[in-house]
Amino acid sequence: MTNLLIDTGAVVALLNAREPAHQPCVDFFSGFQGKIISTESVLTESLYLLGDSLEHQKKCIEFFIQGVRIFPFSPKGLMQCLTLMEKYQDTPMDFADATLTVVAEELTCGDIFTLDRRGFETYRWARNRPFKIYPENRS
Repeated sequence: MTNLLIDTGAVVALLNAREPAHQPCVDFFSGFQGKIISTESVLTESLYLLGDSLEHQKKCIEFFIQGVRIFPFSPKGLMQCLTLMEKYQDTPMDFADATLTVVAEELTCGDIFTLDRRGFETYRWARNRPFKIYPENRS
């Protein structure tokens, strides 16, 4: 895999050693070679979940600066997000997940580093393609 989308839960687990999924995320990420792609929504959500600590927020921002390509959105992309959120409202799909799904379609990349298995096992990109979720489920 050359491109990998990254979701909020994986970012938070990577950066916070107290998270239960920290070590599996670190183990997967340490062996990854390729481009990491995300969105401003994922960055914002990650900062919020990491809390008010400037130390945690700095670590998150530096993580994005050092190696995450932040995909830009146009009004058309935002409309696609809204359409997806309506389509998957029973799951539900939040805005950050919708942005990642739009990016998957735009870049033809369905590999995602996420802890939201329920959502991303349900969501489809490019009409009916399933996401390949990392770290892989070991249960």
